[in-house]
Amino acid sequence: MELEVISALLVFSFVSSVTPGPNNFMLLASGVNFGLRRTLPHMVGIAFGFCSLLLAVGFGLGALLSAFPQLQLVLKFCGGAYLTYLAWRIATSRSMGKGNDETQQPLTFLQAAAFQWVNPKAWVMGVTAMAIYTSTSAPYLSVVIVALGFVTMAVPTFYIWAGFGVALRGFLSDPVRLKYFNIVMGLALIATLWPMLS
Repeated sequence: MELEVISALLVFSFVSSVTPGPNNFMLLASGVNFGLRRTLPHMVGIAFGFCSLLLAVGFGLGALLSAFPQLQLVLKFCGGAYLTYLAWRIATSRSMGKGNDETQQPLTFLQAAAFQWVNPKAWVMGVTAMAIYTSTSAPYLSVVIVALGFVTMAVPTFYIWAGFGVALRGFLSDPVRLKYFNIVMGLALIATLWPMLS
């Protein structure tokens, strides 16, 4: 892989990862509601799940979805349903999660990793990256490079969004402000479904 291609991949990875989407809205809300330490498993889960998705797409899952459009429909339905559930969970949260309160828990590593497989933005980013940046002369190596490069550039964006949420914790410690913030975050998460429906 040429240096120019790797540089373009890294820029594409950062820009597409830092722009608003389901993961970023959830990290922002988690940073506000749970703080950075309790959001870390969520962040690591996104990285692991997205990397596994990229590798699967690069090693043939993307071609399988093209051959069987019904699978895409199932993924859209599952992704939309889960995203709606997460949006409801965020929108109805009324207090900052503390300690081991069972009603106020951030996403776990496994939940965040599994979400990548039904996250519409993750699929678009994964298919696009593999289509543009992999090389037919070194298909396996280029798939691995794209996956690692993408995740390397995405991880700092997780800290940006979760960190912004942490910075808002003081302002949103007022229950009324927190209530409206969580409602707005839930609605923003639902809005990310629009590209899937059009």
